[in-house]
Amino acid sequence: MCPDRWSAEDDARWSAEDDARWSAEDDVRGVPQSAEDDARWPAEDDARGVPPSAENDAATLAEVGETEVLRRIFPRLPHSSAELLGPGDDCAVIAAPDGRFVVTTDTMVQGPDFRMAWSTPHDIGWKAAMTNLADVAAMGARPTGLVVAIAAPLDTPVSVLLGIADGLREACVAAAPGCGVVGGDLSTSSALTIAVTAFGSLDGGEPVTRAGARPGDVVAVAGELGLAGAGIWLLFRDGVHDADAEGDSIPDARRGRALRRHHGALLEAQLAPRVPVPLGVPAREGGATAMLDVSDGLALDARRLARASGCTVRFDPDAIDREAAALRTLDPIVGERAVAFVLSGGEDHALLATFPASVPLPAGFRPLGVVAAGEPDVLVGDVPYSSLGGWDPYADWDGRAG
Repeated sequence: MCPDRWSAEDDARWSAEDDARWSAEDDVRGVPQSAEDDARWPAEDDARGVPPSAENDAATLAEVGETEVLRRIFPRLPHSSAELLGPGDDCAVIAAPDGRFVVTTDTMVQGPDFRMAWSTPHDIGWKAAMTNLADVAAMGARPTGLVVAIAAPLDTPVSVLLGIADGLREACVAAAPGCGVVGGDLSTSSALTIAVTAFGSLDGGEPVTRAGARPGDVVAVAGELGLAGAGIWLLFRDGVHDADAEGDSIPDARRGRALRRHHGALLEAQLAPRVPVPLGVPAREGGATAMLDVSDGLALDARRLARASGCTVRFDPDAIDREAAALRTLDPIVGERAVAFVLSGGEDHALLATFPASVPLPAGFRPLGVVAAGEPDVLVGDVPYSSLGGWDPYADWDGRAG
């Protein structure tokens, strides 16, 4: 078990072992670490269905140019089953079976949204896909296509973009089979940035918005609560090294890798989340009256649902305690912070939904409370939850890129 605080002894004990192990793990995630790793890539790509590449993927974007980068990326991207015309033209064409589609977009920027010291390129692509797929699922829709724009510094190795492409592909395969990347754009910037626009089909159903909750409904959740918030807390506490000249802590890649080994559930939830995308459509079909993706913290997003619906969300204190107890059991390092992580951690990407009390909850959902008449607010029992909680990039980013 990892100690509560990082120490010099930890550096000495873990460094060589973790570095050796991480190199092998990064092969799988899409980060070649050495000449030997590069030589292993073709066989691994064959196993994953990716055409082997004889090119030097360690070359930079400036050295190979946009056309060559795209040529290497395209074979790694997943195709969409709704794709009528895919990448390569001015626009993609995707099917909209009932004449409607849902659309969402999300941007991840190096610094406020991820740190290269802690995230692999595969993590970045995976998370960029998952955060958008979760929004589509929260509308009760089936994800059909992604459009991806990436801007990166000119000295970025091509292997980084290939790793991102692998993450996008594997996230789609894992969470939304049939969804693929149908187009996008490449550009340059001082910080690595990835913007994803996702499309989804309602397949003849009605969208589930945030505004449909009614008094008497059951409040339920599918997915994890608190793990991602605990993961980022742990990274900023123990995954950094001594402060720089300005007094700021600097993300440390080696410490981050060790934390990922010893606190895998928390770190994976933050860096490469597993999202209950497949449960969005069953929630709609099961009678969900309102639903949203828990991206900024359970209490903050529940408050958004309450305001949109004009009612009160009352969480059962026992249910919150059960969630906190499960989190402590999963990783005792969270300690007494567990309740705060559950309510305010952020980036869970769980599905928070309300259902009529007369219908059974769909598989995968568990009850957290009820909807009550009253002013739009969030209560835990009868006590208003006053903490804003959650994540606000304009208020919470420390200004560093990492």
